[in-house]
Amino acid sequence: MGFSLDLRYHICLQPVELPVFNPIALELLQLLADHEADINEVIEIINKDPSLSLQILRMANSSAYAGRYKSETIKDSVNRLGARQISSLAMAASQAALHTSSIPVVNNVMQGLWVHSHACALGCRSLAISSGHRDMADQAYLSGLLHDIGKLYLLKAMEQISLNKETSFELDQETLLDVFSYMHVEQGVRIMDHWGIPSLYRSVVANHHTEHFDPSDILVAIVRLVNFKSMQYDLNLYPQFIQPLDVSAEISILAVPEENLIQMESDMKISCSH
Repeated sequence: MGFSLDLRYHICLQPVELPVFNPIALELLQLLADHEADINEVIEIINKDPSLSLQILRMANSSAYAGRYKSETIKDSVNRLGARQISSLAMAASQAALHTSSIPVVNNVMQGLWVHSHACALGCRSLAISSGHRDMADQAYLSGLLHDIGKLYLLKAMEQISLNKETSFELDQETLLDVFSYMHVEQGVRIMDHWGIPSLYRSVVANHHTEHFDPSDILVAIVRLVNFKSMQYDLNLYPQFIQPLDVSAEISILAVPEENLIQMESDMKISCSH
């Protein structure tokens, strides 16, 4: 561990309520966790936040989602893409807005983290569809988006520490990445538990770097494979911290042919244009 125990202590003192989720996106995620929500209810929730509504509409009309038709309203988008996919876009749009900081070194890492997380979301959706798990595509998207939520929390925590005049920590990229390496999984699980995030996403956060995982957990297998491949596609700022060392087990479980991985790479690189 290359950073001080004093810094770790101050990180652990930071409140778990640091802003890593938009309340509207979180409400949609929890609403759709166990049942199909009424489309009008979804639209009503989204319309509580006009700024988020505009971001969702922009993403729904982007090259990754638009297809042949553009949407002019949130209702159009929900009718075209479905409540679950729109809820995924709500989470993505709100996450993009949260990956900013007034501290240049933190902001730089946050921007790289957003590109990685969005790329993994797109890759997980692509892989779920191509590996015969189309019914899990929206869950896979959210799994890819949220697997590194612990890193966002840690960045927010270190930002707070750096801005506190009573502490004297100097942040640099090496320190930020070292903290990630040792703490992002444990803090990610802590965040998922605190906010009552559905257990399937908690499992992804907890197991995307473990040496062994449950081979029946398809979402974990998808995220592990996509996360690993993000290094080869130059969509991960921190390749030295990638685990596991290979993904042969994941490829075997998902029965993924090479052409599907090529398509996944293309889908992931769309994230660089948004």
